[in-house]
Amino acid sequence: MKFGVVTFPGSNCDQDMVYVLREILGQDVVSLWHKDTDLRGVDMVVLPGGFSYGDYLRSGALAKFSPIMNEVVNHANRGGYVMGICNGFQILTESGLLDGALLHNNSQRFICKNVYISPVSSTAAITKDLSKDRSYKIPIAHGEGRFFASDETIHRLEDNDQVLFRYVDSDGTSSSEANPNGSINNIAGITNKSKNVFGMMPHPERAADVHLNNIDGLSFFESILTHCS
Repeated sequence: MKFGVVTFPGSNCDQDMVYVLREILGQDVVSLWHKDTDLRGVDMVVLPGGFSYGDYLRSGALAKFSPIMNEVVNHANRGGYVMGICNGFQILTESGLLDGALLHNNSQRFICKNVYISPVSSTAAITKDLSKDRSYKIPIAHGEGRFFASDETIHRLEDNDQVLFRYVDSDGTSSSEANPNGSINNIAGITNKSKNVFGMMPHPERAADVHLNNIDGLSFFESILTHCS
């Protein structure tokens, strides 16, 4: 499978993603610059974490105007796969490829720590092979990670099996105490109706290497490879 990892001014997780995909999973990976207008035949575009354009205005609000995003939107609308992690998730909502918005954490503080998430969707490629009976320890690092949408949108996401992950505790219980940022329904990630665009705030690429003493995130990528190839 061929992946393209986009670098925006201010991205800081692009090389982490390239490393996991290329060195650990042995995939074909190309680096894409935000001014590129050619996706170079990739199967999946990855929008990585970071602070695109310094998070001025709103996180992701300026990145959506980068030239490459026209191609990313066209790619997604043709059924191509797109994944956004953290700032990438914010860019996807700003671009209209995913519903809702990511607001400031309810604590009004930047949060960087390990959290636990549980897979929800049984039909999305990124969650199909994950166990619903366990929680996965995945790091977060964001100041604007509080997922918000209208009641109508939330009901639609839940009814269409578009919620990918919820924040839970180590035992898998979803509660306000386990919710690090105040996201509605403890939502940590969603997909679009066609289930070819994935967005999540936690960073699975930071939990995919044995040298980090955590490989919980590796299963997410393995599920993608199995069901998107």
